[in-house]
Amino acid sequence: MFSFKVIAESGTTRARAGLLQTAHGAVETPVFMPVGTLGTVKSLSPEELFDCEVGIILGNTYHLYLRPGCEVIRRFSGLHNFMHWDGAILTDSGGFQVFSLAKLRTITEEGVTFQSHIDGSQHVLTPEKAIEIQICLGSDIMMCLDECIQYPVDRDNAKGALELTTRWAARCKQIWQEHSDSSGALFGIVQGGMFKDLRAMSADALLENDFSGYAVGGLSVGEPKDLMFEIADFTLPRLPDAKPKYIMGTGTPADLIELVALGADMFDCVLPTRNARNGQMFTKSGTMNIYNSRFKDDPEPVEAGCRCYTCQNYSKAYLRHLYMAKELLAYRLNTIHNIHFYISLMKRVRKAICKDRFSEFRKAFYAQRESE
Repeated sequence: MFSFKVIAESGTTRARAGLLQTAHGAVETPVFMPVGTLGTVKSLSPEELFDCEVGIILGNTYHLYLRPGCEVIRRFSGLHNFMHWDGAILTDSGGFQVFSLAKLRTITEEGVTFQSHIDGSQHVLTPEKAIEIQICLGSDIMMCLDECIQYPVDRDNAKGALELTTRWAARCKQIWQEHSDSSGALFGIVQGGMFKDLRAMSADALLENDFSGYAVGGLSVGEPKDLMFEIADFTLPRLPDAKPKYIMGTGTPADLIELVALGADMFDCVLPTRNARNGQMFTKSGTMNIYNSRFKDDPEPVEAGCRCYTCQNYSKAYLRHLYMAKELLAYRLNTIHNIHFYISLMKRVRKAICKDRFSEFRKAFYAQRESE
């Protein structure tokens, strides 16, 4: 039920347009996936996501396992029915959340023993269990369990983490193959910190398992921006061109443009939703803080020409009023605009690639931001 095809390529960069086929529809790439950690993109209904032309969202294995739990979701035959979402769903493995949220954790060859950040209860997450949970969720794209590391980290620890991640990936692949009735794809995750030789080692080892797609993990974790691009530039060409390439957990609109140019196909990030709740709106000319006093009586929409529901119906003055009054509607309307902006940006990028005008689009993108 899963396939990927490259439709067009940029003549002057590694940017490409593709088509992901999943059990819940086709997804055009490059694609941005809004983060729906707990089975919801914060403040938005599935219908509002559909209106923003979202085709795929990201769910979180760790959070959904702890609450509401697989037994509940299984009664609804998976996450799609549970949350009333007909589009595709990618779920991460829970590795990053165990690293960042669990109160106590112990990593062994078998897996990770951790205490829930919710109630302190103890759990064991093995590679096999991570896949079994994602199969229960009915994920269209599942991620292998990986060991996440902090930044900065020394080479020995980075090497040990990538080697464990590689062994876990093989176990994930085995349990995934045993569930032959699962229609979901399985992606391997390249680790190795900021060490190029370790990134090459990780990529080469993962290729032996022939995953449905490949993700680059461990970026956007506090490293300088130029180093993030350098590692992505080094790693992406080492992944097979016939498979989708996913940069996890990044980034700003400019990050996406640059990573597309380096050959990435898929992205996720909390920025459009989190920033919306903090009053920051994304526009073609840059970011806008809606709480700024200069918008107190501004009758114009956030962005002229924007086709999102928010810009078609509400002024900056009203959005500022809602935000300053801490009205819940502020979060919804701000999020609608930001999600629409990200989805629209990727659609415009794809169109430029298909017309072999990505380099011109890239220059115009930065020129418009500098002109304001």
